[in-house]
Amino acid sequence: MGGAVSAGEDNDDLIDNLKEAQYIRTERVEQAFRAIDRGDYYLEGYRDNAYKDLAWKHGNIHLSAPCIYSEVMEALKLQPGLSFLNLGSGTGYLSTMVGLILGPFGINHGIELHSDVVEYAKEKLESFIKNSDSFDKFEFCEPAFVVGNCLQIASDSHQYDRVYCGAGVQKDHEHYMKILLKVGGILVMPVEDQLTQIMRTGQNTWESKNILAVSFAPLVQPSKNDSGKPDSVGLPPCAVRNLQDLARIYIRRTLRNFINDEMQAKGVPQRAPPKRKRKRVKQRINTYVFVGNQLIPQPLDSEEEEKMEEDNAGEETGRGAAREQETPPQNLLREKIMRLPLPEALKAYLTYFREK
Repeated sequence: MGGAVSAGEDNDDLIDNLKEAQYIRTERVEQAFRAIDRGDYYLEGYRDNAYKDLAWKHGNIHLSAPCIYSEVMEALKLQPGLSFLNLGSGTGYLSTMVGLILGPFGINHGIELHSDVVEYAKEKLESFIKNSDSFDKFEFCEPAFVVGNCLQIASDSHQYDRVYCGAGVQKDHEHYMKILLKVGGILVMPVEDQLTQIMRTGQNTWESKNILAVSFAPLVQPSKNDSGKPDSVGLPPCAVRNLQDLARIYIRRTLRNFINDEMQAKGVPQRAPPKRKRKRVKQRINTYVFVGNQLIPQPLDSEEEEKMEEDNAGEETGRGAAREQETPPQNLLREKIMRLPLPEALKAYLTYFREK
């Protein structure tokens, strides 16, 4: 089956396609998608499918189609400092992108039914923090994941500014989801085959808007204990950052701002990588089906494929030569930290113990 947009050759190519098809519409969401390589969340041997606009499932591990995540990110209207709850957090791919927007003073929680998937998400999160260059280019709100059924959240749990549910919500659970929101908050979830955005406008008032026709697998009903009642699940605490952590955040912010000022003073432009020119893009589609527990866009009637036009060979050669001459350091923030007259242990702390 074909996707809503053409397959990309890599992560940037996929994001280009999503932008041209108007699934990604804001710069903030685009930056988050470019910073997190979707392929990193696939198992070895399956990465070739990472840049297709298709869902992927292997055992309990599942990723929704990129166009779905795009619509969700746009509909959540994320801002720095907000609190976010991901119901069915899965691999942590969405939560990690959200964390790049929330910044260090946000709250980023996820609850996932399967313990093996939570372990997988934690491994991917650790790999991102330790190995991704994007980590040093953003201020990050690290996700915290717990194992449990999202329909068993303790009644005294705190409320959130933004909530997403990645499974089909039955009508009789709709109010349960709504009360997880703070007043003024936004909830995005599939209800009756519609991806829906719900805004809480008052203590007992909400406004709803349908975003996209979809078909998600329904939420798993909670099992009951010996007393006949389901056990409640506690969410991660909303902890206040300690002074040491705050110092690290502000030192890194100051150094990052200093680097940006230096680059501007030297007249070094912060250019985006060159993109291939496209003549036309497949039209977006609004209907999705669930096949074998995978959310897959329905195929387009037209067999027309996206045509690509390579940039002029001379221009490519010129840009390639310029890139070879520049050869900027891969991670300016790390280099700046490592040159500080500080003990090695403190430098390691400031770099989050990253090795590159």
